[in-house]
Amino acid sequence: MADQLEATTTSPESMPRMIAFMSSVLERVSKSNDLNRRFHRTQKLSVFHSLTTPTISIHSYLQRIFNYADCSPSCFIVAYVYLDRFTQMQPLLPIDSFNVHRLLITSVLVSAKFMDDIYYNNAFYARVGGISTQEMNLLEVDFLFGLGFQMNVTPATYYTYCSYLQREMLLQSPLQFADSPVDLARRLKLHCSFDEDESTHQKQLAV
Repeated sequence: MADQLEATTTSPESMPRMIAFMSSVLERVSKSNDLNRRFHRTQKLSVFHSLTTPTISIHSYLQRIFNYADCSPSCFIVAYVYLDRFTQMQPLLPIDSFNVHRLLITSVLVSAKFMDDIYYNNAFYARVGGISTQEMNLLEVDFLFGLGFQMNVTPATYYTYCSYLQREMLLQSPLQFADSPVDLARRLKLHCSFDEDESTHQKQLAV
């Protein structure tokens, strides 16, 4: 059943299985940080925070982005890398249920602009994400500054995150996936830059 991942990845009707597991990881991280914020009041509010937790689940929201954004699957892996970098560089802004949706739509937007030759504009992403264009513009700028404009992702870093997500997949469905991290990355159409040492960016989001 090794071809199952590839079939899911190329299917226009459904989210690639890799992205589905990415949403599972983000769900777990958000819930963990929701509990932590009850005991630690050091977290600050930001433009990414909503007043209430969105009613749409992370999985459904990521599914919606995948369905309408029409960006390459590798953009979602790079978006995941960006989210990890953001949380490392902004330790007072951990991912939780109040900010994960806006962080997701913004990270995919930034990733698509960096990775793909053709992509939708901010107004389109705003409609997909259920926010205004003005807010989308503000989120993009804040996210870029939060990353310190460190947009480059090397193949080594890309494979590291693919490997981590694959381990998550194997833990939950050990009989369904036999691909190596390299094969997964190739199937996700790797096209990263090559001129940055990313050895310091191998910390994953999982708690």
